[in-house]
Amino acid sequence: MRIYWNWVLLIGGALLVLLEVALGGFAGFDLVLIGSSLLLGGGLGLLFHSTQVGFLVASVLSLAYIVGGRRWVRDRMRHQPLSSNVDALLGAQGLVTLRLGAQEPGQVRVRDEVWRAVPVQGSGPFETGTVVTIESVEGVTLQVRESK
Repeated sequence: MRIYWNWVLLIGGALLVLLEVALGGFAGFDLVLIGSSLLLGGGLGLLFHSTQVGFLVASVLSLAYIVGGRRWVRDRMRHQPLSSNVDALLGAQGLVTLRLGAQEPGQVRVRDEVWRAVPVQGSGPFETGTVVTIESVEGVTLQVRESK
């Protein structure tokens, strides 16, 4: 019985890709990319009628992915947190629209929203038109300091 190794590469590559799809990306696309290397190697081996070409291409592509491409793919897939809600306000700048002092809350426009604001302890008061930076948020009140 003769084994057609290029077909083994093709079928093995296809199975790895299908396994990755069935697992829902569990392996982080490693199986897809290594399976694709095997598919390409097997396909080129069949095209050139050479088992050596098939194994060489599959090996080189798989090693290239493992050595260099894997880190690149992982970096692209890494979840990058996006600040939202209150976290997105911290460090943002706003414009005082209503005077604010230590015992006198005022208003600050941040992006397209107007917020209740007070100066952080030891700063202020701030007159209308002053640019401030959000230091913290307590409830619905911004704690602000003058921007530098």
